[in-house]
Amino acid sequence: MRGMVAVGHRCPCGEPDVVVTAPRLPGGTPFPTTFYATCPRLTGAVSTLESEGMMRAMTERLGTDAELRSAYAAAHEDYLARRSALGYVAEIDGISAGGMPDRVKCLHVLVAHALSVGPGVNPLGDEALAALPEWWADHPCSETLEP
Repeated sequence: MRGMVAVGHRCPCGEPDVVVTAPRLPGGTPFPTTFYATCPRLTGAVSTLESEGMMRAMTERLGTDAELRSAYAAAHEDYLARRSALGYVAEIDGISAGGMPDRVKCLHVLVAHALSVGPGVNPLGDEALAALPEWWADHPCSETLEP
């Protein structure tokens, strides 16, 4: 993973499923996605939620639920603060990821943020996590399958 600075979260099988990346990649490209989901099973499960319309439904709720909108705006500020602690990049100043704070554009980012920082910070990331199956349960990433 280019620009990785830390493991953000490990799945229950023990392998990394989220990495923390620098706000500027080694080649100089600005990179706003600080929390990046890397586990193929996790990203596949999140993609299923996206294809089922979860992002659209969440965005619609942001338009009608002031409390959710406020909590999501706070998640945006948390994301910016954590990225800023890794370094300042003018080109992405004020821009978080995943559509925050106005819409839901990428559940992968919201889930990665929620996994990395823990529950209660990103309400829509927490909600998506709660809707996921146990992506590690059938064949944990660290398990070697017999031929």
